[in-house]
Amino acid sequence: MKRAAILIGLIGWAATAQADSLMPADPMADTQLSDPAKEAQAKALMENLRCVVCQGQSIADSDAELAGDMRAMVRRRIAAGEKPEAIRAWMVARYGDWISFRPPVEPLTWPLWAAPILFLLVGLWLARGRFRRRGR
Repeated sequence: MKRAAILIGLIGWAATAQADSLMPADPMADTQLSDPAKEAQAKALMENLRCVVCQGQSIADSDAELAGDMRAMVRRRIAAGEKPEAIRAWMVARYGDWISFRPPVEPLTWPLWAAPILFLLVGLWLARGRFRRRGR
């Protein structure tokens, strides 16, 4: 049993060691565009797109290999003259609304937008009940 656990651990370690590719990073991933206005557009878009690997970071902040590829793709498309909203729409079509840090307000995302307000109201209601009992 102990040997099986060690073998499974080694297989898991080997699988994670192979997860990164041996390909060099895309040069556009970390190279700014020569036009400052286009680079500002690219940077603003990259800060509003979620890294699909890290999930809590934007592709501008992430060191993940896939985030670098996404940064390079954004810069190339902006340099080619594509509008940031068109690039965002393509990313949403490919990865879903989840990739955007600003998901649209629609029936499917209403719980996402309403949850903080509902939690606040429930918390206030519970606190009110607690304070009433203490006052008696």
